[in-house]
Amino acid sequence: MAGRLTIVPRVEGDTEEMTEHSGVRIAHEELSPFRQVWRRVVIAAVVLLATVLIVWLDRDAYRDGDEMGLSLLDAFYYATVTLSTTGYGDITPLTPGARLVNILVITPLRILFLIVLIGTTLEALTTRTREEFRIRRWRSRVRQHVIVCGYGTKGRSAIRSLQANGTPLEQIVVVDPEPRAIDEANSLGLTGIIGDASRTDVLRRASIERARAVIVAANRDDAAVLITLTVRQLNPSVPITTSVREEENAALLRQSGADTVITTSATSGRLLGLSTDAPRVVATVEDLVTGGQGLDLQQRRVTAGEVGLGPRQLRDIVLSVTRGGRTLRFDDPLIGTLEPEDVLVVVRSHPPGGHISASRRQTQADPLA
Repeated sequence: MAGRLTIVPRVEGDTEEMTEHSGVRIAHEELSPFRQVWRRVVIAAVVLLATVLIVWLDRDAYRDGDEMGLSLLDAFYYATVTLSTTGYGDITPLTPGARLVNILVITPLRILFLIVLIGTTLEALTTRTREEFRIRRWRSRVRQHVIVCGYGTKGRSAIRSLQANGTPLEQIVVVDPEPRAIDEANSLGLTGIIGDASRTDVLRRASIERARAVIVAANRDDAAVLITLTVRQLNPSVPITTSVREEENAALLRQSGADTVITTSATSGRLLGLSTDAPRVVATVEDLVTGGQGLDLQQRRVTAGEVGLGPRQLRDIVLSVTRGGRTLRFDDPLIGTLEPEDVLVVVRSHPPGGHISASRRQTQADPLA
């Protein structure tokens, strides 16, 4: 039957030994190898020229064999053999001042020159250590983050919406099996995990136990089911939002543990149908679901000053009220007046200039707090 969900079993074959840091990529700025080498060449040239200048200014205090004083070529020659620690001994400082300059100035320059020359090798040897240090530091700090499983069109759109609603990039972790997708996420400042999000070890590397929410944006419904089952097994309380292509698979996603299931094909079809006779409705819906501009949907608790008022008396436009686990439409007579534990879904106009206050950011990060 077309559209039927097929679960493909995962085969546990011989795989490489995985560690807690495997596949984790922390976003950070890193110079290209060419720029790193070029920077070191420039530094080495500056050190060499500085040494030549020091020797040339005090050239009469040096002896080249039986001749007193140095030419400019002799100064370059002496600086080169000195900085490279070759030291042929044919040119020597004679005066106490020249010897003191060699001790206090040229010797530190020699050390700096050697450090610059071997810096590439040292950096290559320490790259893995520094990367592991960054990952360990990230793992010790990350908590209350959002895990986005899948960095396709849906995943990228979800991340843009999170950013528009005030979630910082540091609080978003992307999981995707494609290294190219993780590289793209890193370039935007996101932390990425390379791997299959339906595997427990991959989700543990994303610190699933400390996540505040999980978004499953898989390209296939069967993958979405497996990811949802694994997430729910590892963290029974984390809210899971899942997208599904076929509407008939939505019930299966909810049974798997998803709190919210969004049917992408059905929703798109409804909007396509509306666009024919009511294009302004589609434009308004698009505005509502596009965070950071125009009108925004927001979920929040009733404030102390709103208790006892009716939904229509609030400054915000109230769409629904959730009370005792039951969601009521704004015009439902059972609402009566608002109670302290009510949760509202409201429409707000986005503030001018795109500024989001700290209090609003906190509300969006934890709307039921």
